Amino acid sequence: MLQELVQKLPLLPGVYLFKSKEGTIIYIGKAKSLKARVSSYFQNTTDWKVKALLDEATSLEHIITNTETEALLLEAQLVQQYDPKFNVLLKTGQPFLYLMISNQALPQLKIVRNKDDKGTYFGPFIHKSQARSVLNFLTQTFQLFCCNKKIENGCLDYHLGKCAGTCMKKFNKADYLFRVLLVDDVLRQDHEKFLNRIDTKIKEYSDALSFEKARNLYRYKQDVTTIFKTLQAKYSDTKYIHEIAKATTQSEGIDNYSEIAQELKRLLQLQGLPETIDCFDISHFQSRFLVGSCVRFSHGKPDKNKFRRFMIKSLTEQNDYAALQEVVMRRYKDSKELPDLILIDGGKGQRNAVLPLIGTTVCVSLAKKEELLFSDYHPEGLALDVKTGIGKLLISLRDYAHHFAISYHKLLRKKGSFSKN
Repeated sequence: MLQELVQKLPLLPGVYLFKSKEGTIIYIGKAKSLKARVSSYFQNTTDWKVKALLDEATSLEHIITNTETEALLLEAQLVQQYDPKFNVLLKTGQPFLYLMISNQALPQLKIVRNKDDKGTYFGPFIHKSQARSVLNFLTQTFQLFCCNKKIENGCLDYHLGKCAGTCMKKFNKADYLFRVLLVDDVLRQDHEKFLNRIDTKIKEYSDALSFEKARNLYRYKQDVTTIFKTLQAKYSDTKYIHEIAKATTQSEGIDNYSEIAQELKRLLQLQGLPETIDCFDISHFQSRFLVGSCVRFSHGKPDKNKFRRFMIKSLTEQNDYAALQEVVMRRYKDSKELPDLILIDGGKGQRNAVLPLIGTTVCVSLAKKEELLFSDYHPEGLALDVKTGIGKLLISLRDYAHHFAISYHKLLRKKGSFSKN
């Protein structure tokens, strides 16, 4: 089963997730080529750790990224979030680093792990040695080191071209601030021009037989190039938020769907078999910060490419009816997206709020406490038997949508994405 999934992996960069039979993520890895990297696990039969992983893993998910650098950053993010048992590295602490220009009267360039202080941040980055090398290079090149000495004619480092001159009484603050702006420009844009300047300086050193200086500058160039690639990725921990949800949500389905579809057709008096079913759920925190989700089952299986999540835009306080109306309208702004059947997590009121928005598509709702099903033919609610095929299918759909909404809500709260509300 796993090897069949591996053959379907693309030759693209990304992150892969091994899961246990319970749907728990047990290992997360990154790859320049997903198919090549994961295939190697099945060729390494002598490593006991790999063997133990493959013995326990029953399913495989993946997330495609734009670059290998993004795959590295996403791997670190997910390992921190899900703490897989087979991952050893990146489990504790903050894995990311940032270059930061502090927001002070005399700004300084620093390496930090958390965005606690006011300033301009660049990153995130993973490799501390490379970030440190770039920090040293920019500090020395643009003479940004600030000492705490007070010497009228300047300290020794100043005369060696290392110190910014804050030690002097005649320190030129305007010149210093201009150099800080140059560093900001370097980190923001025009990387090609900056690298060309380094190449020119390397040639000058080589022509002057200063090979040690040229070699050091070449090393700086390699580190700067890595940092520039990371900056160009413009990575954030919400960049792949939807892909993460699809890959981490459990992928259970209904096996005997053809029989259940026939039962649903009879129960709801449908014109045809319901091949596609969408389920909507609304989540909130203390009656505020609303989000919505829509999951689709096709032939009884989760169709993750059709999953959608929504941050409610029109409301700041709980109003399930209005929230459902907004989410349904946004989900089906293209009428071609309508499924064969719509399931709403809620009761009679939630269903009635949605009916005017979906045309002739059949819509039912399922209330949690008593598992009552509301439809055109069951206006007062039909108690579902959770042991029947229909009961298992609709409750599975409802719970799936609920889990999808809750996971999205928790992630947004963790990232502070509700602060604007």
